[in-house]
Amino acid sequence: MADVFVSYARPDEPQAKRVADALRDEGFSVWRDDEIPAHKAYAEVIEERLRSSKAVLVIWSSNAAKSQWVRAEADAARELGTLIQVTIDGTLPPLPFNQIQCAQLESSASGVAGDGWEKLSSSVATLVSGEHAPVGRAQAARVEGKAGICVLPFVNMSGEAEQEYFSDGISEDITTDLSKVSAIAVTARNTAFMFKGQSVDVGEIARKLGVGHILEGSVRKAGGRVRISAQLIDGKTGSHVWAERYDRELTDIFEIQDEISKAIVEALKVKLLPGEKKAIEQRGTSNADAYNLYLMARKYWVSGNYGDIKREQRVVRLCQRAVELDPDYAQAWALMALAQVSLRFSFEVKGQDAEGSAERALAIDPTIAEPYAVKARIAAEAGAFDEANALIVRALELGPESWEVHREAARTAMLQRHIDDAAGHYAKAVELIDSDFHSWAMLVMCDQAQGNRDAVLRGARMMHSQAEKVLAEDPSNGAALGICAGGHAILGHRELAMETIERALLIDPDNDNMRYNFACVLSAYLLDLDASLDLLEPVFERATANMILTAQTDPDLDPLRGNPRFETMCADAAARLGMEWRPVNSPAAS
Repeated sequence: MADVFVSYARPDEPQAKRVADALRDEGFSVWRDDEIPAHKAYAEVIEERLRSSKAVLVIWSSNAAKSQWVRAEADAARELGTLIQVTIDGTLPPLPFNQIQCAQLESSASGVAGDGWEKLSSSVATLVSGEHAPVGRAQAARVEGKAGICVLPFVNMSGEAEQEYFSDGISEDITTDLSKVSAIAVTARNTAFMFKGQSVDVGEIARKLGVGHILEGSVRKAGGRVRISAQLIDGKTGSHVWAERYDRELTDIFEIQDEISKAIVEALKVKLLPGEKKAIEQRGTSNADAYNLYLMARKYWVSGNYGDIKREQRVVRLCQRAVELDPDYAQAWALMALAQVSLRFSFEVKGQDAEGSAERALAIDPTIAEPYAVKARIAAEAGAFDEANALIVRALELGPESWEVHREAARTAMLQRHIDDAAGHYAKAVELIDSDFHSWAMLVMCDQAQGNRDAVLRGARMMHSQAEKVLAEDPSNGAALGICAGGHAILGHRELAMETIERALLIDPDNDNMRYNFACVLSAYLLDLDASLDLLEPVFERATANMILTAQTDPDLDPLRGNPRFETMCADAAARLGMEWRPVNSPAAS
């Protein structure tokens, strides 16, 4: 375990090396990403080293402020309470890091010196020595009178991997319940889920996250029964503050969750304000079977084979059954609307009343965010971007932490070629669900268009590693194969990229979305324009209007713009659909 993890943008490597060497001269052990072993996955090593370090030094600069990776590492350090910031060129940290002290580092012939260095060195010494506990967001909240807690992902004990959606759903719901209690500061879901599947030291997690308590548990679901074990652990002593096992009918699942949340509130000795008890008990449905179907549907929506129509069809079927069981289940109506709008525009399946489902969700619960994102897509597909943008703003107001909303916000931005906005939403999507390899790939596309090579390389490693995890469970997932091919290409492994493309086309030959993405890989990263056009031509012969709209602004296709063959096939496809092909001005076309 190193004392200090150094985060920096690739162009700033000389300065980062100088800082690291100076810290070593002062007796600290230092790690930066030039030490990654060749046999290990980049993303896994980064996460492991960052979380095991006692201090994380973020070196801000104009380059670093543009790097999604530096921001992600800074955010993780802020959550852990190990963040130290310096600027090497006067660039202030971006939001929200500009609210945290940042020293100005001065260079000197001897290495580093000045007041800024003294502040940096002192902060490192304080965190490494442990004289003062790190102040993360949860701990800062506790200082203000709140109790800090992290809900670790409950372990699936059902013996069936496909039941993982249920144990994850339980963990997320308890996290949401506790977040409704104003006297409790709860660690974000995505931070907690980073520990999923790991053998963890509860005391170490509590120290790093700056929380006083950890909740862990397990779920075993079999037939109509469920067994949930949960224990609340004191982060300092490691002792059990509260523990219970529930062995009930599945129909009692909501009562079990309520009992766990209320037991934690009582164990932490905090008081519920008027309305908080009622808020905890509100789950959108009181039907356990409908709840189970919704959790299953959302699992398919988040991690299913993107671009395969069967994903959308499966989600619609599950949600339809859920709302048959409980017609007032707003979340199920909203999720069904998302799948229906995708069937309508991505696959041109007729008879999908996505707007009707969205309106039904809003009639039940006008505070739910996702239906506004559905309506925004309908408006954007019609070219009504002012209306679409206004609807996205409303969706973000209601659901600032909604993965679905940020995905649709990014899509709407890309249709207008607002690349900076799209990058921000894709970055938030992977912050919320870091296993979302498709959003990682789209973020890489944005970084490539912005010329941020450092972010492209780091994002490529993330999208590749996350897609590989999916392929380990489902080797036939065409979307994951496509993302792996893109990762290989971006990282310079042309032969592996081409082998993966060939394998994917054999496994999933009818996935036009996948073929389109392969064409983007060949165009943007391998610069094989003829091969890219060969893949695009049959796809455009049967393309949907949505695909043509996407192609009009897709920066990965910029190398093809101005190519007569490309422009002709696009114009022909648009004419077939009764659309107008409006090519954008790009570096390649100008």
